[in-house]
Amino acid sequence: MSETIAAISTGGAKSAIGVIRMSGADAIDIADRVFRPLNGKPFKEAESRRLILGELLGADGCVIDRCLAALSRAPRSYTGEDTVEFHCHGSPAVLAAGLSSLFGAGARQALAGEFTKRAFLNGRLDLTQAEAVIDLIDSETELAAKNAAMQLGGSVSQKALRIYDALTDISAHFHAILDYPDEELEPFEKAGFEKTLKNAAEDLEKLIKSLERGKILREGVKCAIIGRPNAGKSSLLNALLGYERAIVTEIPGTTRDTIEEKVILGGVLLRISDTAGLRRSDDRVERIGIERAMEAARSSELVLAVFDGSDEMTEEDKETLLAVREARRSIAVINKSDLIQKIDLSEIRRSFETVCFVSAIDSTGLDRLGASIKELFGGETPDSAGEIITSARQAEVISRAYSSILSSLEALRAGVTPDAVLSEAESAMSALGELLGRTVRSDVTDRIFSRFCVGK
Repeated sequence: MSETIAAISTGGAKSAIGVIRMSGADAIDIADRVFRPLNGKPFKEAESRRLILGELLGADGCVIDRCLAALSRAPRSYTGEDTVEFHCHGSPAVLAAGLSSLFGAGARQALAGEFTKRAFLNGRLDLTQAEAVIDLIDSETELAAKNAAMQLGGSVSQKALRIYDALTDISAHFHAILDYPDEELEPFEKAGFEKTLKNAAEDLEKLIKSLERGKILREGVKCAIIGRPNAGKSSLLNALLGYERAIVTEIPGTTRDTIEEKVILGGVLLRISDTAGLRRSDDRVERIGIERAMEAARSSELVLAVFDGSDEMTEEDKETLLAVREARRSIAVINKSDLIQKIDLSEIRRSFETVCFVSAIDSTGLDRLGASIKELFGGETPDSAGEIITSARQAEVISRAYSSILSSLEALRAGVTPDAVLSEAESAMSALGELLGRTVRSDVTDRIFSRFCVGK
């Protein structure tokens, strides 16, 4: 990590402010060559974490931009190294020229995630916190951002460390008894150790169970809109999106292929598929669309079954009722609530626990639909905010620690020799070390940071 790295840390689009970040042993010296403070003092004499107004210079000595610069000296910086940030006007051309100037002065292009990887390797972040950084960047809902921010603050790390420390105490006591049998040590207290292991198992089990919720936070809920032609499926999608995404006509069969979009409803990210209307058709293309609609209903985590409330139940509506039988979760959406209602709800209420009335034409009833979706998927976080794990790697490691602790408990209760209990407890400690990044392999580390964008 001796090389000094630099990258544009803000997006590539034109904006008011753009940030160029640099980190490494030569960061301050390089900055001193390309940045001229207007106060007349060398930049390397500037105080840490103070913005300095000055001019960013190109290789030819010409001014690229009048901007602000700030330095953070090691080890009190994001990466644990000397770091410098230039807060420039957000022209892509200005940022590119500024970055090129840094390269000419001795920095090199940072790789994806290299700043955060250095923060991890320098002990500024543990691995769960580093993974939370990219989750925070990728978050698409308020709850996902809150969970990632709390993990960045160490919510999962602190719980894992408490368990690790408790297991360390058990391990140290067992080793002392085994290695120094003649010493006057405190006797082995089975009840106390059993309570410690049981509490650890309960905490880890909660984390494991949170993965499904974490997957929803990270990826959203796969949701299919199904129903007979002209029930208002595409109109509902357009109402949810707030713009005309799907073509809406009075001609049955207008939607033939699956349309996929993202929308946040009830605080829950939905990956919605608008599907072809369910009906019998001789049109080969339309039949393919209907088959895809049926498959979407089977594979989705939520089905919104749309019915035309202004019309009586039809045989095609009954096809919709059959389709939702294989759905994991489903909500009946009675559309056209602004019109006189003719539909018989008795059969629908037998098939659905939740029935919502909406008018896609004027967007009424969408709040109630959102509240129903939130009840299904948007529950509150566990006991402490941030304790929803979103990584399959974390879940696998925690599961191994949990399994080892259960084996340790079983051995303890069976009255076997302390070394058997010790072996399983230390296996759990090893797994928790992987969770935090203390014993993780370099290839795993590389795979984790490959998710990151350049400049972070």
